[in-house]
Amino acid sequence: MGYQQELRRQYSTLQIFAIAFSIMGLVPSIASTLAFSLPAGPAGMVWGWFTASILIFFVGLTMADMASAMPTAGGLYWWTHYFAGDQYKNPLSFLVGYSNTLGLIGGICSVDYTLSLMILACVSIARDGNWTASQGTIYGLYAGLICVHAISTILASHIMPRIQTFCIYINIAIVIATVIALPVGKVARGGTLNPGSYVFGHVENSSNWPTGWTFVLAFLSPIWSIGFFDSCVHMSEEAMHAARAVPKGILFSAGSACVLGFLLLSVIAASMDPNVANTLGSTFGQPMAQVYYDALGKTGALGFMAVLIFIQFLIGLSLIVAASRQTWAFSRDGALPFSSFFRQISRRIRYQPVNAILGLAAVCIVFGLLCLINSVAANALFSLFVASNYVAWGTPILCRLLWGAPRFQPGEFYTGKLSRPIAWVAVVWLVFGLVLSMFPSVKNPQPNDMNYTIAINGFVWIACMLYYFLFARKWFRGPQTTLQPGMEQ
Repeated sequence: MGYQQELRRQYSTLQIFAIAFSIMGLVPSIASTLAFSLPAGPAGMVWGWFTASILIFFVGLTMADMASAMPTAGGLYWWTHYFAGDQYKNPLSFLVGYSNTLGLIGGICSVDYTLSLMILACVSIARDGNWTASQGTIYGLYAGLICVHAISTILASHIMPRIQTFCIYINIAIVIATVIALPVGKVARGGTLNPGSYVFGHVENSSNWPTGWTFVLAFLSPIWSIGFFDSCVHMSEEAMHAARAVPKGILFSAGSACVLGFLLLSVIAASMDPNVANTLGSTFGQPMAQVYYDALGKTGALGFMAVLIFIQFLIGLSLIVAASRQTWAFSRDGALPFSSFFRQISRRIRYQPVNAILGLAAVCIVFGLLCLINSVAANALFSLFVASNYVAWGTPILCRLLWGAPRFQPGEFYTGKLSRPIAWVAVVWLVFGLVLSMFPSVKNPQPNDMNYTIAINGFVWIACMLYYFLFARKWFRGPQTTLQPGMEQ
């Protein structure tokens, strides 16, 4: 594909899967997004996850087709450039590269901000709900976590593949533990489990949207949670037998999220307070903390939240690894400011893009200053990763459908005759999900209820295109060959 091998191939198929599976972190991700799905009641929460996760799996299938055929760290913008019509190649690949990079940055911010809230929620539980963190406290903890993640990623590079393997086991263990502990704890404390008719058939409407649309808004939980299987693509140049390992990592992570998430949410719905408002309005600041507290008491809730905090930390670690590879790849093609700095590989620290990691940390700390305004401003920033990633995922798929059919040569994984129909389903879903991510949670919202995703992402996309047409079009030519004459990959 024209690139000299600069990173070290040390990740097995299992460890490539682990990167995406770890970033998804099902239990902490679901814990962070219950507020999206609970307003539709238990049935909306459970079936909303099932429906959306199946459609997201179609995206994974399509991405796996292309990742097997053309595995490279900057896959999304590389594919866009390869498939797009000649006059659209450079601007579209430039847009996708920036959208993907900023989406990953938004993901890092979101994960560490949520981790801060989870840690502070434990403090609130320990004080019986009589303490609430200030915005300054939240930001200070957030900035500290960003620094710890960056330093840990650099210093632990020699054991990072093993850390990713460990992530698989601890994520599956917390799913199993939650599935067993919640119903057992609820019964042991004298409570009763909600019946199947409640879990799978009880729809509520805690918003002022029509009930049907409130159910659709529950799709936001899986949209936010199953959002980073493209991280397998960014690890392509460190994967052993990438044409096989990367598509397997994408499909295993998306598929396991669908099945395990449905199981987990079903158990949560069976174990939670049947009065949804009590869980949504938790004094602990997180509905999942309230679910644990109701079923397991104070000690049990603190124990499970401590494990979730540890897993959330590992999510941030895996995400900054994947994001640094995309940043490095995009810099390798000269697209980012200071590309010559960010594209450097440290030979002293096991061939890691150290400069890209440090640059990501600095940008995330600056962006996180929005936390000091209020939670609405913070959420506007963190919504960046959903909309930006959906544009970055959908554009190369659409380019392949419109222009790239003659150029596509299947790799080891290929969905055959179903490839194009699956790709069209993926595109339609991504467009719908993109629009959905911009809806406010309530009808006729006040400023504090407004969803500012369109403002943040609109600014990013417009600024990116202005930068391209005013300056970058003079020198950006898409993916660049780094192989010297006579070199072989």
